[in-house]
Amino acid sequence: MNLLSEIDQTLTATPTLWWLGHASFVVRFANITFYVDPLLSQPGALLEAAQIRNADMILATHAHRGHLDGVSLKAMLEASPSAKVILPKSAGAYAHSLGIPYPRMTTTDSDLRVEFWKDNLYGRVYAVPSAHPGLDWTPLGGFPYLGYLIRFGRWTIYHAGDCNNYEGLANRLRPYNVSVALLPIGGKNFTPAEATQLATEIGAKWLAPMHYSPGEESGFVTHMLGHHPDQAFKIFQPGEKWTVPEN
Repeated sequence: MNLLSEIDQTLTATPTLWWLGHASFVVRFANITFYVDPLLSQPGALLEAAQIRNADMILATHAHRGHLDGVSLKAMLEASPSAKVILPKSAGAYAHSLGIPYPRMTTTDSDLRVEFWKDNLYGRVYAVPSAHPGLDWTPLGGFPYLGYLIRFGRWTIYHAGDCNNYEGLANRLRPYNVSVALLPIGGKNFTPAEATQLATEIGAKWLAPMHYSPGEESGFVTHMLGHHPDQAFKIFQPGEKWTVPEN
């Protein structure tokens, strides 16, 4: 079974995730399928964008190419004609310059909610600011870097995009009862210690690192086992299917 068929045939009572590398994830709940920061135009991509016919929403956290890849998005929108791209309002003009039609976009900003219904199922996406490395807010553009809280039923997946810790982030996230925190580590993003601290402060049941260079995950695992043995964590392998435990 190829990866796309596996995604299509997965029906679980809790959300299921696949990591596609970098910050790219598939999040599926029942027959709802969201793609977050798909970067599929690179050599070795696990999926071919033009074959993705199951996309319900495509979330882009900010306008950098590794997160808003015009080649991938155009092909996915053509193959999934009902899908829309969710992106920061400041990124709309840039996305349009890449060939994304305005009618296929839904722009958002901090503290706004995007709702989605399909076959009597309901999902919603809340936006929170990310610091990359600063918040960079402007009156007209809002926050150019966002994280998304994807909520299905009582489960919430937090995808931080590119982000480092900043004062007030935990307070913004805590009310959402995060089930899984997908946090970038390395570079200008979280250190393993910062990522774990945030997960602890918001009460995330699971923590999963992403957006790291090869080998950086070993330092994350060492830190977790040595300093936070009670925090559940998940290290994804590219293309691996993982269903969020019910408890």
